[in-house]
Amino acid sequence: MPKTQQKAPVWKLFARGFAVMLGAVIAAYGLESVLIPNQVSDGGVTGLSIVGSQLFGFPLGLLIAILNIPFVFLGYKQIGKSFALFSVLGIATLAISTSLMHHVPTIIKGDTLLVTVVGGIILGLGMGIALRNGGALDGIDMLAVLLSRRMPFGTSDLILFLNVFVFAIVSTVFGLQGAFLSAIAYYIATKVISIVEEGLSGSKMYKIITSEPEDMVETIRDRLGRSSTYSMVQGAYSNEQFKEITCIINRLEDSKMKEIILEIDPSAFVTVYEVAEVRGGNFGKRNIH
Repeated sequence: MPKTQQKAPVWKLFARGFAVMLGAVIAAYGLESVLIPNQVSDGGVTGLSIVGSQLFGFPLGLLIAILNIPFVFLGYKQIGKSFALFSVLGIATLAISTSLMHHVPTIIKGDTLLVTVVGGIILGLGMGIALRNGGALDGIDMLAVLLSRRMPFGTSDLILFLNVFVFAIVSTVFGLQGAFLSAIAYYIATKVISIVEEGLSGSKMYKIITSEPEDMVETIRDRLGRSSTYSMVQGAYSNEQFKEITCIINRLEDSKMKEIILEIDPSAFVTVYEVAEVRGGNFGKRNIH
């Protein structure tokens, strides 16, 4: 008998909606209190809106709302109704917040290093919170989410790539220096987005081929409290069969894992992968000693 799809509880939808709105308010504050007063732009549709606002004097919030309409439609058609609805909520909040915060005091003036770092962190924090909760604050974000489903690249990498073209347009208003500073701030923002989306702890997958598989697994279990799995692999040249160990650890355990491998088998063949998300099992249990 097929399982019926369960809908998310109403309180969870409200919580996600509130988180998207909070992310939009944080991003707006980064724009109005740090970046725009120092002639540094955002990327994406918001960056284009800032250019339009500076050139033609239109309200920034109005341009953000209008220019994002086709991208919201794209998100609705290609990604899903809930994503489009949360994105509309986020974009509307961003548009209103930039209007309300237009005269907030500038917290940093003149220091280009601080402007790019602090502005990028605040912007990335806001955008990351929104993306993590199922909404986007910018049409370019929606396009990047869609492309990331079809291409072997992360959302933040695609956002950065698409914004290269935006910063070329930004240079016509803020000059070449302003465009470079905007690109640096946005690069910092993409890194913060990755941290917010994936979590501060993060995970790594170790694949280990060793002549001492049993000792390696026991030591990992005893010292890290992590279980491992075996896979039989065969060398293409020697036709020899080996037990390959697979173990997922927290980033905090990375140095300890390297110590264990070096101690048990310094000649072990090791590959390490970044893991975006881990669910199930007892992965949350930690026992480093």
